Amino acid sequence: MKAQVITRFGEPEVFEAREVDSPSAGPGQVLVRVAVAAVNPLDAKIRGGALSSMFPTTFPAVLGNEIAGVVEAVGAGVTEPSVGERVVGFAPSGGYAELVVTTPDRVVRVPDALPLTKAATIPTAAETAQRALALLDARAGETVVVNAAAGSVGSAAVQLLTAAGVRVIGTASEVNHDYVRALGATPVRYGDHLIADLALAAPDGVDAAFDAGGRGFADQMLTLVEPARIVTIVDFAAARLGVQIAAGDPFAVDARSLAPVLDLAVQGRFATEVAGVVPFDGVAEAHRRSEDGHLRGKLLVHVADIAGANA
Repeated sequence: MKAQVITRFGEPEVFEAREVDSPSAGPGQVLVRVAVAAVNPLDAKIRGGALSSMFPTTFPAVLGNEIAGVVEAVGAGVTEPSVGERVVGFAPSGGYAELVVTTPDRVVRVPDALPLTKAATIPTAAETAQRALALLDARAGETVVVNAAAGSVGSAAVQLLTAAGVRVIGTASEVNHDYVRALGATPVRYGDHLIADLALAAPDGVDAAFDAGGRGFADQMLTLVEPARIVTIVDFAAARLGVQIAAGDPFAVDARSLAPVLDLAVQGRFATEVAGVVPFDGVAEAHRRSEDGHLRGKLLVHVADIAGANA
């Protein structure tokens, strides 16, 4: 099978297309034929060696842990998903390849009405937002501030909160205010303007805050809400102030919680954006774009055309 392989840590140019042995599904495993793989900041950090102590890499290595495709085979003991089903979710690694092995709990069936390219934009952002919001425990009728509301995780959080009846105020650059408003949130500026803007947007105060962007946001929110009602996924130093940290193992996530989010996407109540789809030989370019930042939406790698994949 074809795969994008790295044989050393380095810049995006270390990727090279190779023919490698195809994996097979062992007991309790699922083999997925990949249609598209998503590009995440974590991939670039692993490729560059920044996380080598946390995630040891054996070369040659195939990166990529967020995929969408069709189940090719299942191992002994697997009752679902079934061969031929369209699925989306996570793999330990190896997503930048035609075939990848994962486990049944790490993929979820994609509804017939949802294209795989759209489904592939959902797992990481939605799972991260779900994990953080479980700690936040916001209730219908409360007002929550979401920092970096135009980003992938922030926009997921905005939509999950509004679907639960929570009023959301989202920080974003002014160029993204219309987008944040379309998601269902009241947009405000971040930085030095934040507290003044919040006083206008929420004159009765705010109840909780979710930080997906950092840059001192948690410290600012401590002037408005109790630390236990602030959750961050980026500002780990804020723990010293009593702020909750929503940390998780990206290689031990359960995709089955994503089923309700996929249903919301089919209903038009959970929107995501595709920042771009690059061909299989464009992985290096996708990593460069990802590291440059300022993306709104998900970068996807088109791995292969699969019959019926987007039915």
